[in-house]
Amino acid sequence: MRLRAEGRPAEASQFADLPAQLSDEVPQVRGLIVFSHANSFPASTYRLHFRAWQAAGYDVIAVEKFGHDPRYPVNDSWTNLERQLVDFLDEKLAEHPGVPVYMVGHSFGGYVSLMAALSRPERVGGVVLLDSPVLSGWKAKAVRLAKTLRVVNQVTPARVSATRRNHWADTQAAWEHFSDKPMFKRWAPEVLADYMAAGIEPLHAGSIPGSGRTLTFKREVETLIYGTLPEGLLERVRRQRPPFPVAFIGGRRSRELRQVGLAGTRRLVGERFSWINGSHLYPFEHPQQTAQEVLRWLGNFETSPASA
Repeated sequence: MRLRAEGRPAEASQFADLPAQLSDEVPQVRGLIVFSHANSFPASTYRLHFRAWQAAGYDVIAVEKFGHDPRYPVNDSWTNLERQLVDFLDEKLAEHPGVPVYMVGHSFGGYVSLMAALSRPERVGGVVLLDSPVLSGWKAKAVRLAKTLRVVNQVTPARVSATRRNHWADTQAAWEHFSDKPMFKRWAPEVLADYMAAGIEPLHAGSIPGSGRTLTFKREVETLIYGTLPEGLLERVRRQRPPFPVAFIGGRRSRELRQVGLAGTRRLVGERFSWINGSHLYPFEHPQQTAQEVLRWLGNFETSPASA
């Protein structure tokens, strides 16, 4: 079993230190987890989750950074990013014939995971949303109106990401910047280290040490993603009536969850709902607990694969 994050050069892989198989016997793969990251956090930030899922018998694949491939530019309602994930999934399915496929995504990644699953319902055994509350009712209409009036960036995190700091003198300066922020202080230390490895790069290709560091996930892309979120996803689910189950794991202190509300999400997942005691970024605060809760839901899908 191997973990792969699409889009990272092999020599930069965070997964190179994974233990090799201890025998020549080919292990039985329990399933394939297709993971999608939250906006602005490259997939390799979730290395600890991937390792836990691999240890449980799953193969794990992920697009390293959505929105950075010129073939799939960010557009309204993220349909190009959905297509990026569907194309990635189609390519990898040939390597996993007959293996159950589960889509797992955090925040933005939960949305594109569900969207891609709706495009390939016959191949997906279930979807797990990590604090990805689904818009519904008047809030969905309000977002649609804000997009029409071109003021959506004023009511989404785009208002912050557009001016997010994206330059530091060196890696140490970047580390001090992030590690000093209250949000990042709540993260597990290994996760923050993985984010620094995956999320910071030299300012210019081939630059020498000390010439500056910047974000690998461009703030312009992050801002575009926030400003084009799909407000009609729940309506699409209702139209298609997918055959796969959907589960939701919410953060008890998630401000984003409170802002969006739970009405649409409850209609989507029914009783397949659980909590972790953390913020919207609880996967980074409690990586092992998050990984185990995802595994619990995958086990539920395997034994009770009823429609969502």
